[in-house]
Amino acid sequence: MPILTKSIYEPRVPEDGLRVLTTRYWPRGIRREKVDRYLPILGPSRELLQAYKASAIDWQEFRIRYLREIENQQASEEIGRLTALAGAATVTVMCVCKDDSECHRRLIKESIEANQQCGGARPRSGCS
Repeated sequence: MPILTKSIYEPRVPEDGLRVLTTRYWPRGIRREKVDRYLPILGPSRELLQAYKASAIDWQEFRIRYLREIENQQASEEIGRLTALAGAATVTVMCVCKDDSECHRRLIKESIEANQQCGGARPRSGCS
């Protein structure tokens, strides 16, 4: 099934399937019923996000550091759960960014897709 990405501020549509919010902190003005799962462990750390927003690091450096952040066991397990769920239903990964071209939710989507290609292997372990 597809893995989609969108901003939490976009309206819910039936095609969203399971809506998963991946921000470290709950966004202002968002009601809990707008999401099905909240996984703060998959949000970038405050320090990383601030460095990126302040232009202290570029997108490539953000990407490297973020992927390193989600290599921990808890985040890897959540990516694994999302991979399993995406095998049976549409999963929509969400955060507050309006555009996912330089957003961590795109990196989560890529990790899930990599897991699917590898038959559920952990994102950074590679396929055997």
